[in-house]
Amino acid sequence: MGLLLDVEDTTVTRQTAKALTRVGSVPAIRLIALALAEADDNRADWLQTGVHDALVGPGGAPYVAAACGKLSQDPEEAVRRGAADVLAWAADARR
Repeated sequence: MGLLLDVEDTTVTRQTAKALTRVGSVPAIRLIALALAEADDNRADWLQTGVHDALVGPGGAPYVAAACGKLSQDPEEAVRRGAADVLAWAADARR
């Protein structure tokens, strides 16, 4: 979470979000979703940019939608909201 919400360097935020998105596992996407709950608008924009970078990069991130689907059932509302945002970003990246 510290890397995703790094207040000193937006590059760290972007690269961490990109790396976690490429992993595409439920725990990786859950971290991004939780970070979104705590992020200000600027940091959220950089999280989105990192996710987008991974989705449009070589190989994309094929497991993100499935991970978001699982997270839509998470007991934490913040996780469900964040996963919905990531899923929307994934849909936008496919256009």
